[in-house]
Amino acid sequence: MGFTELWSTYGQNYIDALLTTWGMTLVCFALVMVIAVFVTVLRVSPFKPLRWLGDLYVQIFRNIPGVSLLIIVVYALPYLNVVVDYLPSVIVTVVLVASAFGSENFMSGINTIGVGQIEAARSLGMSFGKILRRIVIPQALRSTVLPMTNLFIAVMLTTALGSQVPLDPPELTGVVSYINTRSTGGILAFAVSALGYVLTALAIGFAGSRLDRKVRVLR
Repeated sequence: MGFTELWSTYGQNYIDALLTTWGMTLVCFALVMVIAVFVTVLRVSPFKPLRWLGDLYVQIFRNIPGVSLLIIVVYALPYLNVVVDYLPSVIVTVVLVASAFGSENFMSGINTIGVGQIEAARSLGMSFGKILRRIVIPQALRSTVLPMTNLFIAVMLTTALGSQVPLDPPELTGVVSYINTRSTGGILAFAVSALGYVLTALAIGFAGSRLDRKVRVLR
């Protein structure tokens, strides 16, 4: 099957799959940012049990393969009377794994903040929460634009876990299986999906680089 025949037959399926991938990526990354910031706050908390909890979260989900975690969510949780639909299962899996790496990125950003700034804020009587809101988190976000851009791309690629469960419509990797079970798409079917990933990643990388130049903390 040539490209013209492939696209004329399954072009709409590819477009739907691309939109599904984009939608999953945006939802997952938004949740990743929120959870990563929250976990990072736990990890820098003055209360040791909270620091342990944040570190435990990162160590667990940073070291579990995404496929294994997806299997747990989809097939193991029902034994505990917790049934999650396929699409939310993929989103939960991606968010749990990616937020652990996102927290590591934020910790790296926090480590770039001079100790003098924190000491000056304490001398002014600022509380721990106010220091986080006004000094630590804003600077950490600005310092981690490029790492978070890479994480954004990783989240987009990790949504390919959706190919392991029956999504309707499927995402970019799952649509290849859909096509190859109905005709012989061959390597060309994979190449078209790969092109969708590559072009999306290039767009994310370009936007991330532009944003980094605008908000970068000059030292």
